[in-house]
Amino acid sequence: MSVSTEEFLVFSPSDPIVAVLGRDVTLRCRVFPTMSVEDMEPMWFRSKFSEAVFIYQNRQEQNEEQVAQYVGRTSLARRDLLTQGEAAVRIHNVQVSYNGLYTCSFRKGSLYKEATFELKVAGVGSAPAVRITGPEEDGFRVVCTASGWFPKPQVQWRDLRGGKFLAFSEAHAQDAEGLFSVEATLVVRDSSVGNVTCSLLNPVLGQEKAMAIFIPGQRCSQLPAGREEGRAFLSVPGWAAPGCGPDGVCGWAAAPFFPQASPWKLAFRVSLTVLMILLLGAGCYTRREHATKLQEVAKKKRLCLDKEQDQREQEEARKEIGELQAQLAWRKSVYLAAWRKAQLYAGPVTLDPGSAHSDLVISHEKKSVAWKDCNNPSSDICSVLSFEGITAGRWYWEVEVRNGDRSEWALGVCREGVNRKGWYVESPDRGFWVLGRFGSGYCARTNPKTELSCRQVPHKVGVFLDHEEGDVSFYNMTDGSHIFSFPQASFSGALFPYFMLMSGDVSMTVCSTAGGSEGLPVPLNSSSLEEPVNLPEEGFCSGCGADALPGAQSPLLPCNPGAATP
Repeated sequence: MSVSTEEFLVFSPSDPIVAVLGRDVTLRCRVFPTMSVEDMEPMWFRSKFSEAVFIYQNRQEQNEEQVAQYVGRTSLARRDLLTQGEAAVRIHNVQVSYNGLYTCSFRKGSLYKEATFELKVAGVGSAPAVRITGPEEDGFRVVCTASGWFPKPQVQWRDLRGGKFLAFSEAHAQDAEGLFSVEATLVVRDSSVGNVTCSLLNPVLGQEKAMAIFIPGQRCSQLPAGREEGRAFLSVPGWAAPGCGPDGVCGWAAAPFFPQASPWKLAFRVSLTVLMILLLGAGCYTRREHATKLQEVAKKKRLCLDKEQDQREQEEARKEIGELQAQLAWRKSVYLAAWRKAQLYAGPVTLDPGSAHSDLVISHEKKSVAWKDCNNPSSDICSVLSFEGITAGRWYWEVEVRNGDRSEWALGVCREGVNRKGWYVESPDRGFWVLGRFGSGYCARTNPKTELSCRQVPHKVGVFLDHEEGDVSFYNMTDGSHIFSFPQASFSGALFPYFMLMSGDVSMTVCSTAGGSEGLPVPLNSSSLEEPVNLPEEGFCSGCGADALPGAQSPLLPCNPGAATP
């Protein structure tokens, strides 16, 4: 098999990795063909990409996005393996919550590969404790308990010869740490079984713990020679002390545990059964006629109730339809008001080539940004700002994102002087208010990040900034829906429109402004904006799947599709 130098495959263990509770475990992944993975950003995460277990970037361990339950419990196993095409992370002090599926991934330029494997956590708990709790019907009850097992142990009862008891009950419970406790109950009805043994087996580790108990009623001649000493006898209040009688029987007297059946008891039971059958027959005959009349009355009453219920349901349905129609009309009016409000503040945005990363190219009209070489994207996060710094008022602009549904990118605003060198993570506490597509989904870069589920791909995104109110909102201009609004912030100094390309054949174009006085903000005392407009639902994010605004097929601003040229 031949593989080009740009391609690679990721391999993980095909069989589940077994980890013992409280100990360490190593998770390994390798690439083929063999190459150094020091700069391929090896990462381990759970079922979701956001649940990071261990991240290695820029040849350092990164803890910022690590899930809380793994903080301080992971480390790179052997750095020398990185140059041999293999990466290994060690998890310390394994817990029950670590059980499940894991994914390891590597990135080389714009190429991303991953592999999935299973980690099985197992632990052996306490040895079983066996005790006799008292008589039960024609025998007596033996209870076996244990705790601290994972996963759920398999319980078996065996007699002195190794035969298995199949009829017994068991109950399980799980504590706050996920460990199982078990209680198994066996009723012994045969006085000649001798000892009974309760055993617990861990199905993953194959380890077993067992405990036996002596059953009263065994003859002295049956006890193994030399084994009498050290045997445990249980003392039950109200029972005779253990010993051997004239018949050679050891332990408690056999009669209390295994009482003999009395003939008069059997006759009494048969007579009582026959009498009950006769009484039931007479009662059924006298109640049959009465039951027939009651059924007819109940049938009429049920028909009346069903009719009333149907009328109530129809009335409630009409009421719900009216409420839904009123709510839909209100939502449309609110979104339309928010849209018109943003349109009043459409402002000019031009890209500043002096702020652009060296791997980006800006078009001559300073409206578009793209890669210089889309076949060899940079390993850094590449971004560019606008000439315009917004220090007051309200501002709105739209950006068309080409190939945004299969690339990684972000846009929004940032403070003046933020760090944009090398590899960095945008968040409001670092001076960035942005959203975009990362990995295989859309998210807002809050702390922690907010996952977004878009009904339609946002090929064109509208951005609205209110500097005084601390509001940064985003709109999907493909279907006219509200995407996300950041929590209210306190801005000081200038904010600059921000455009970032990360991977894929992606480019961005700032749409030209339409209407207004050169795109300048409308004065704050405008009569059309005396009352603030609040978006429906609680919180800030209504999702890309929100109700579409009227006229969603006609975006706010026309777009100049001029492409960036090298």
